[in-house]
Amino acid sequence: MTRLLLVEDDKNLGHSLKRYLGDQGYHVEWVDNLQGARAKNYQDFDIMILDWMLPDGQGIDLVREVRKELQAKPIIMLTARTELIDKVLGLESGASDYLTKPFEPRELVARLRVQERIINHTDESDKDSHSTVKVGEIIIDKMKREISFKGEIIEFTKMEFDFLTLLAEHPDRAFSREEILNKVWGYENFPTTRTVDTHVLQIRQKLYDDLIETVRGVGYRLRNPEIKA
Repeated sequence: MTRLLLVEDDKNLGHSLKRYLGDQGYHVEWVDNLQGARAKNYQDFDIMILDWMLPDGQGIDLVREVRKELQAKPIIMLTARTELIDKVLGLESGASDYLTKPFEPRELVARLRVQERIINHTDESDKDSHSTVKVGEIIIDKMKREISFKGEIIEFTKMEFDFLTLLAEHPDRAFSREEILNKVWGYENFPTTRTVDTHVLQIRQKLYDDLIETVRGVGYRLRNPEIKA
């Protein structure tokens, strides 16, 4: 049974979601503020459902805290904020998905199913694949979620890490911007592809300029320095 931590201060919504999700086969623990959430052991839960605006702070701050401890923990943000910049901020801060209020509980369940499939796929992949990816002098430790370059650990955001890992696992393969958005951000129709270009620039600045090549008319690929042109 998938275990959910629901953090929602609206009493009516909290009660109804706990009952509905319970009927759908989930084990749900519900708290109505950040203090209650922080008192929980996040490792006891498979997925967190987190409201943005809470009486004692902002849920996005909790996302950042959780990401320092558990990089891969799925977090679905619930919020009345509908502006694009808020969605981007939530995802960039580490949220796995973003659902704006009002919403149908069935849509939340559908998004929970997506996160469950990702969890199950990740578990199976970890059994069958190495936890370390090496391309040239870049070493990516997927278990520790650390990237080292020339023996030095380099700090990366969650999205930068996932983006670089995707490219490094398929060196010299060209990915379109849309495919990158779908695989890294989890959206078939993300509002803009400019975020991909921004992340390419940031990764290049942290490593070296010609690591990620622009494939004209397609997107990007990671150049394998061990293969001579």
